[in-house]
This record gives sequence, structure tokens and C-alpha cells, in this order.
Amino acid sequence: MMKVLVLGANGRIARLVIERLLKDKNNSLLLYLKNTDRLSSYADDPRVQLVDGDVLDTDKLTKTIEANELDAVYSSVGGIDLAEQTESIIHSMDANGLKRLVFISASGAHHEIPGKFGQWNEEAIADYLPGFRKSAESLEGSDLNYTIIRPAWLTDKDEIDYELTGRNEAFKGTEVSRKSVADLVVKALSDPDEYSYKSLGIDKPGSDGDKPSWM
Repeated sequence: MMKVLVLGANGRIARLVIERLLKDKNNSLLLYLKNTDRLSSYADDPRVQLVDGDVLDTDKLTKTIEANELDAVYSSVGGIDLAEQTESIIHSMDANGLKRLVFISASGAHHEIPGKFGQWNEEAIADYLPGFRKSAESLEGSDLNYTIIRPAWLTDKDEIDYELTGRNEAFKGTEVSRKSVADLVVKALSDPDEYSYKSLGIDKPGSDGDKPSWM
């Protein structure tokens, strides 16, 4: 049984994670997002609480965590200001003694992509990589029990098919399905001992190339 705070709960991966977690009748969720109307379909679910909030509002986030007995946080937030959002998450969790965090990052967060795909990725998300890298540094320097997930470029393929690479391993592949990432998130939340203090690259086996296949 888990009670999980989902940050950025309207994200496409987050929605898949929510569906998976709610299949277990013992789980309950606190969905934190801007404009809760976007997840109004959960308004009548007794195991779901909706909170309208901005992760950068550290005071509100801290008070939200304080008011609930949570087991873990799953973050699916993003954007140019990801580093600032990450600092807010760390502060809010630390203030309440909550340790377990599963965090969506991106491939390239550790300068770990070799070859032409690495060069292409650097250029394609140049505006966002500094935030991913600073967030990873902040999490690894914190006392949180984190799992950082670094997906390849995301697809909406109806498949769960992935391989993982570790913190100091070269990244593999160029793409991965959102369903695959959601599967890893659920596993990391359900089995924290297996995934604690790890930064994991995730890609679809055999998808190596100079850039994603649709580009």
C-alpha cells in the first residue's frame, strides 16, 4: 500500500503512471498540478485527492506534504526552470522528512550519450539540458532516496519494451515508449530497495542511430 504525491500530474507519462497505480486498490494518490480541471475525471475517486498548485510555490508544496501522510513523490515536471522546481521539491520534502523520490529527467543529463546521437541531442534540447543537469546534481547531492529516470526520445507506441543503463554507462538507443517509462516508474515506486540512489537511462533495445527514427 502506497500514498504517492504526483507532481505534474497531467503529463502524458504521469497519466499512465496514475492509471497503473490505481489498479492496485490499496494505493492512493495526491495529484498536484496547475488547473485540476484537467484531471476532473478523478474528482469522485475516493482514493484520489486533487491539488491545484505550482511546484515553484515552495510554501504551498511544503504545506501540502505536511498535511498528508505520504510514502513517496513522483515528479513528472519539466521546463526551462526545472532546476528551480527541483530545488523546491527537495526543500519541501526535506522540511517534512519525506525521502523517497522518483524523478523524470532526460537522456543527456550526465553527458552520457556517445557519438552522433549525443551531438544531435545536445543541439535539439540545448535550452533544457542545463536544467536537467543541474537537477541531477542537486538530487545526487541531497539526502533524498532518489531514482532519476533518463528516457530517450519518447513515443506513444503501445508497447513496454526497454533496457536500462546505469549512471556511469554510455546511453543506448534513441527512443522509448511512454508506456515503458511508466512501467519503470511504477516498479521504482513499488520496489524502492531495488532502485534507490540510481540514475537510470531507459531506451528501446535496437533503436540505436544518429537520431530518432521519425526525425
